[in-house]
Amino acid sequence: MIERTEYLEELKRWKDKDLIKVVTGIRRCGKSTLFELFINYLKENNVAEEQIIHLNLEDADYDFKSYKELYDYVNKKLDSKKQYYVFLDEVQNVLEFQKAVDSLYIKKNVDVYITGSNGYLLSGELATLLSGRYVEIKMLPLSFKEYISAFDSKDYQQLFLNYMKNGGMPGNISILKTNPNDIDKYLDGIFSTIVYKDIMIRNNISDKMLLECVLKFIFDSIGSPISTKKISDTLTSKGMMTSNHTVENYITAFLESFLIYKAERFDVKGKNLLVRDYKYYAVDSGLRSYLLGKKADSDMGHILENIVYLELLRRGYRVYVGKVDDLEVDFVAENRDGLKYYQVALTVRDQKVLERELKSLQKTGDHYPKILLTLDMDLESDYDGITKMNVVEWLLK
Repeated sequence: MIERTEYLEELKRWKDKDLIKVVTGIRRCGKSTLFELFINYLKENNVAEEQIIHLNLEDADYDFKSYKELYDYVNKKLDSKKQYYVFLDEVQNVLEFQKAVDSLYIKKNVDVYITGSNGYLLSGELATLLSGRYVEIKMLPLSFKEYISAFDSKDYQQLFLNYMKNGGMPGNISILKTNPNDIDKYLDGIFSTIVYKDIMIRNNISDKMLLECVLKFIFDSIGSPISTKKISDTLTSKGMMTSNHTVENYITAFLESFLIYKAERFDVKGKNLLVRDYKYYAVDSGLRSYLLGKKADSDMGHILENIVYLELLRRGYRVYVGKVDDLEVDFVAENRDGLKYYQVALTVRDQKVLERELKSLQKTGDHYPKILLTLDMDLESDYDGITKMNVVEWLLK
């Protein structure tokens, strides 16, 4: 079991705080394992077995027909004289689950933890009912640092090339160690479940082929600005009649199921967001490789960019695509301390490429940190305040 240290520490920080802990993320990214790790921590710190109630609501043993059945089941296990820790996995499977969660939350002796594989978990009625009473922990597949912890090899450059291709879904690890050829079968299972359960059934979508074509278009365009019109026009020209409205609905469903993430564009000089032609990034390069096949390997630069984008999210930044006059900064990363600028390139050994990658960072006109990340194995260097680093070393920091 890979220690998901950052997420585990976050749960520890929120333990016994008067908030519902909500762990969100794509299916199979490790949410249930995180609960297991945290439950082990509780037991090691003198919390008795009977004080821990853990239900996986995808398990047929817990086929509750209503929120009241779920609430009654848990409530019968409670003793007002003891403190309890209640874990509800995939809670969205229970109709009106938010009412059960809220009823448990208001009990003084219950600390509530829930997971969900859908962005709508924290939208609509739940957000209204629990407004201000929950904290969201956004979980992603394995970071590169977590990924390498599962291997004995210290050849980090080779491990990184494998990571770029296979991605960081935790279930990949045991397959890579036993039969790497089965990875696509494993990823197919995840993908099919997401498409069927989280997207088609949830959104009443019947055209699976069109849905997959839209997703393939987005996966094939990671790191490039695209619009719904461009997608619908391209598919229509290939004989798949669709509309902007349909494409917009599909993109919303992909975002809600955490298959993709959207990066808005940010005017660096004006310090404001621009409202058109977003960029999208895949939640996992392995899922992208599975869906696109051999075509997936043809754009290593954008795969590298995708990995950096996800790592910035892991590190707690709000991440935008920067616009500086007619140039682009790959990422503007914002947190309470201010901004950081990141440019990503496979290699800048060619002087003209180096000058091109530095140019947009040089034009930002401010003194925020600026980092150029590449796969080049050169030592870290500085170009008038712009730090060039090897991306693998940066990921391991």
